[in-house]
Amino acid sequence: MLEGKAPGGQLGHYPLERLKRVDKPTTYIGPDVRRVSEREAGFIKAAEGDYGPRLQAEAGRFVSKEPVAAALSQMVGDLGRLDLVDVYRHQAPMPKDPAAQSRHIKSLGYFLRADCVGVCELPPYAVYGSDRDGRTVELDHRYAIVFLIDQGWRTFNGALGSDWISAAQSMKSYSTSGFVATVVANYIRRLGYEAEPHFSGHYKVLMPPLVLLSGLGEMSRFGGVVINPFLGPRFKASAVTTNLPLEPDKPIDFGLQHYCQVCKKCARECPSQAISHSDEKTIYNDYETYELDVEACTRMRVGNPAGAACGRCIKVCPWNKPYEGIHKAVEWVLERSSLTHRFSVWMDDLLGYGQQQVEDKWWYDLEEIEGVFRVPPKVGAVVKDSPLPKRREVLVVEEEAG
Repeated sequence: MLEGKAPGGQLGHYPLERLKRVDKPTTYIGPDVRRVSEREAGFIKAAEGDYGPRLQAEAGRFVSKEPVAAALSQMVGDLGRLDLVDVYRHQAPMPKDPAAQSRHIKSLGYFLRADCVGVCELPPYAVYGSDRDGRTVELDHRYAIVFLIDQGWRTFNGALGSDWISAAQSMKSYSTSGFVATVVANYIRRLGYEAEPHFSGHYKVLMPPLVLLSGLGEMSRFGGVVINPFLGPRFKASAVTTNLPLEPDKPIDFGLQHYCQVCKKCARECPSQAISHSDEKTIYNDYETYELDVEACTRMRVGNPAGAACGRCIKVCPWNKPYEGIHKAVEWVLERSSLTHRFSVWMDDLLGYGQQQVEDKWWYDLEEIEGVFRVPPKVGAVVKDSPLPKRREVLVVEEEAG
């Protein structure tokens, strides 16, 4: 019997249902946002040689030079080679109510161990105009189902954010989110509806606007990163686009725009100083954002000689906390009172959040060079004038001549 009914209230681990919902995102998105090419992404520019030969060479190894990240990256690649089942000719006998379908699909996502799941309509600008090779991207789906996967707070607590485990943290969530998206897409196709998964290395869509529109976060200071009220920026996202009738979620407002305006901790702690310190956002491609030096950020993440990639901004963000105990209460207050924002940033530094807690470090620092592992001579890149204690000096990643 398919009633499609479920009790109201919380579906997953985090209480998304209690968040303040708004009709429009808390940052401006205009009517003239153009579709962009995947070729414009920083990582792809590095791989194609736009930032010089050294970065081009490093683009092929900055993940795989660390063994945990390499093993996870292999899994992501294998997922991308899986064939999707053909869409069944006959639709399954299910409820036609979009709200019931949304709850059902979200519950499936949580069953598969997604941390947060949201639904939105798929705007044209969220689809790449062309892929990295210049081929036009076609995607005629109405809805997007968005999955967030936690990168793991304990590992971030034991890391600097710019050291040898950084790429593995990303790839752990990329592989899991790819698994979830692939299973959900194949499930929906078996039900008789079109569906396609989008995950690391296999995106036809841009994830930040989908995370934003599906009510899973607000735009933040650092680049196109969306911050979730429970995970902070500590996640990677995947999506399934589909024509299965669904009920979209509304965007959320938990006070992040004022918080990011006064905080600036990510900008202060960025090893490449790629993040803006400005109080004001700018309009780029008809949407509102803080400026980001994409090239400087990419040079650090791809060319980091003291680690594999970089997630220092994620590490030090005050919203990067476990959703438990006192942090639940603090998050509740921050949502409701902007008067507490400056004080909370000050307290975040005072209590040492953003420091490496070595008791939580479980991995070996290893670097592979031409099939041989070594213990790398440098671990982590951080700014030398950080108020956080016990910091190493910043490592400047420079492009070699030619």
